[in-house]
Amino acid sequence: MTYLEPGEYVDSDAPNIVVFARQACGDAADDIAKAVRLYYAVRDGIVYTPYCDFKSPETFRASACLARGSGFCVAKAALLAAAARASGIPARVGFADVRNHLCTPRLRQLMGTDLFVYHGYAELYLGGRWVKATPAFDRRLCEKFGVHPLEFNGREDSLFHPHDVSGRRHMEYVRDRGPAADVPVAEILEAFNRSYPQLTAGAPAPSATQFGREAEQARADATE
Repeated sequence: MTYLEPGEYVDSDAPNIVVFARQACGDAADDIAKAVRLYYAVRDGIVYTPYCDFKSPETFRASACLARGSGFCVAKAALLAAAARASGIPARVGFADVRNHLCTPRLRQLMGTDLFVYHGYAELYLGGRWVKATPAFDRRLCEKFGVHPLEFNGREDSLFHPHDVSGRRHMEYVRDRGPAADVPVAEILEAFNRSYPQLTAGAPAPSATQFGREAEQARADATE
């Protein structure tokens, strides 16, 4: 499989992906301009939520994430990669373990840790090199958490900030798991089930806006 062909989860040939990519790119004249438009369309057009049905393959599929209008980091990375491929830009998904020092109390309780394994991002081939793009946290969520939204210019890696706007520690990269042509769902599920049995137990997922409300409350509690 090449990085321009559709995959099972990076399903760049899905009709809604093709339409989304065409509309997001608009009149962009080159691959970097297209990539930047796609990045912001995914970052802010898809609500981030860590509360998903991890037993369902649709949780990880790009076209399903687009149809829902919400998803977690892996699904949003798959969506960006799929939209890039649909636009003629070679793309893949990458993974890393990160420690989120600003994790909400509810999510930390469910996970039992602030270490997120298999955090997902996208890599796009632009200007003769692979460039990392992290579209996970939408702007509204960042505002609620008090963290800087990640920007992307198509030339430099877009990775999580180590600190929030007030200087508190935010994200720490612990382990680089490398890139893949498609989402390795079986590997991710095995790691999630081992690391976060409460989170993947199968309880009904709350609404996609629940995490944003938690972020708002956590920031308010921290400033009291």
